Amino acid sequence: MSESREELCGLLPVFKPEGWTSFDVIAKLRGILHIRRLGHAGTLDPMATGVLPVFVGKATKACDILPDSDKVYEAGFRLGVSTDTQDITGKVLSECPEAVSEEQVLEALKAFRGEIMQLPPMYSAVKVGGKRLYELAREGKEAERQPRKITVYEAELKSYDPDTRQGSLIISCSKGTYIRTIIHDLGQALGCGGAMSSLCRVRAAGFDLEECYTMEQLAEMPPEEALRPLLTAFEGVAKVRLDEKRTRLYKNGVKLSSAQIGLGRTYNRPVCILGSDGALLGIARIDSAEDEVRAVRNFY
Repeated sequence: MSESREELCGLLPVFKPEGWTSFDVIAKLRGILHIRRLGHAGTLDPMATGVLPVFVGKATKACDILPDSDKVYEAGFRLGVSTDTQDITGKVLSECPEAVSEEQVLEALKAFRGEIMQLPPMYSAVKVGGKRLYELAREGKEAERQPRKITVYEAELKSYDPDTRQGSLIISCSKGTYIRTIIHDLGQALGCGGAMSSLCRVRAAGFDLEECYTMEQLAEMPPEEALRPLLTAFEGVAKVRLDEKRTRLYKNGVKLSSAQIGLGRTYNRPVCILGSDGALLGIARIDSAEDEVRAVRNFY
């Protein structure tokens, strides 16, 4: 494994294929890229496809602090059936032959926009009592779960065939939203049940589907060609570029004041700290009480 490969730092917008877990993608990329330090943001179920942002090298430190955690999905659904996994791969629990019109779907969908409470599904990675819910579900157990607040910015009906009761939705939502649960709950609201039939994440971490590389493409090209600067994920965050002296001070752990980076003492939002060469050194905040620049996460 070359030293230069291990020094790579940035983001890879990857297209996750159907049938793969998110970890499968990481494991395969370690072999393709000959880089061990890889991570990803936003786990996708095996049946799902689409945008999987992969973090390379020191960029893995940013996995949990991305400012843009909202995501956009295109989800297929089938009404008239309910399953234990809330998608068509699960065990059928009930079926209903009742007809459902497009107008009924549109009306019911109104309740799934904005801030709503969502009960995490049993087949999920949420932990209860130290165990993943899907582990309990596979043991035939049902755990008590607490609803969580999520935000659905957009929930639009892209297509619907009343004869087959199948269609697709475009859903833009906050982190932690279960799309199959939205479809399951939509089916419950319609009184006939519903299950997700397909899922494609079309936007995540600022990347669109069209920007993603397939595993086959990544196997045939140098990683440097596909790698995006980590700064790409922080486009909406204020940026401060230090001179050479202050770059050295910051990297040596010396506390800088708000004035030294050109911000007011009361500035209360995250800021990207760039070195004299323009490289992203870290994400920081101003401690107004101490008038100090405090690192949230450093990448050098």
